[in-house]
Formats: sequence, structure tokens, C-alpha cells
Amino acid sequence: MNESKAQDLGLLFLRISGALFLLGVHGLPKVLNYSEQLKLIEDPFHLGAHVTLLLAIFAEVLCPLLIVAGLLVRLACLPILAVLLIAMVVVHPEWSVFEGQFGWLLLIIFTSILIAGPRRLRLA
Repeated sequence: MNESKAQDLGLLFLRISGALFLLGVHGLPKVLNYSEQLKLIEDPFHLGAHVTLLLAIFAEVLCPLLIVAGLLVRLACLPILAVLLIAMVVVHPEWSVFEGQFGWLLLIIFTSILIAGPRRLRLA
């Protein structure tokens, strides 16, 4: 396998695994337990629980699906990174690196995808 094909496969793996992980751990639980999540979600910008939750669902459901498909990948990373940065810096600034390690790792993954783009293995 040549180096370019290996890089494409590596990035495809990063895109799919990172996006499905975010979707499964954060996105789908918000959709499937919407009413319960309304009571739990932080609203740091006072937009209201419904708006804040819908924005989180957009970033954690629709955007990962676009990334898996390789569609608008760089653009789809931006809402994800915004939600992660808000969670880490605004909502949970007291978290140590240990407590916030999952969020920081997701920031690393989606920043890497933002920088690299989808490369050649994508739907469009």
C-alpha cells in the first residue's frame, strides 16, 4: 500500500471512529432522552434549554453523520469544536485535565479532521 492510500485510510478511520463515538456517547442519548436532557443541559448563554439542546444535537448528531459521509467535513467540524470548547472552557472550567480528558481528546480528534479535511475517501 502506498503512503497516500495509507493516509487516506488512516483519516477515514479517524473520521468514522471519532464521529461514531461522539454520536453514540453524546448525540443519540440527547435525542433518545430529549425530555430528560432538557432538565440536565447547561445553558451558559441563556438561550433556553430547548435551543441549547437543539444546538448540541445539531453538533453531536448531524455533524458527525456528515463527517462519516465525508460531506462538508471541515464545516461540520466547526459546531462540534464550538460545543466542545464551550463545555470545557465555559461550562466546566473547574475540570482538571484528568476529569476533562474525554472532551480534550475529542477536541484533538476533530481539530485534526478540520485540518486534514476528508481527503479522497468520501461520498462527494
